[in-house]
Amino acid sequence: MANTALRQEIIEKTKKFLSEEFEVDPATITPEAPLKETLALDSLDYVDLVVVIEENFGFKVKGEEFLKMTTFNDFFDHIEANVAEQA
Repeated sequence: MANTALRQEIIEKTKKFLSEEFEVDPATITPEAPLKETLALDSLDYVDLVVVIEENFGFKVKGEEFLKMTTFNDFFDHIEANVAEQA
């Protein structure tokens, strides 16, 4: 069973750092939104994003894992799985 409180915390934290660090409109960050198109990041931004994820959630995201993520839902699932693994 998914932990909805954890999921909500992940979504809120993600919206906050994406809007602050990458100037992404939080309103565009929805579970169904396409990750790469919404973020519109260049390769250097992706490196920064990996660092920000590590700082906020305590684990590293590998490049190949990013390639598998197509929507924010995939992104949230990945973070939730890794955070739960650490708990």
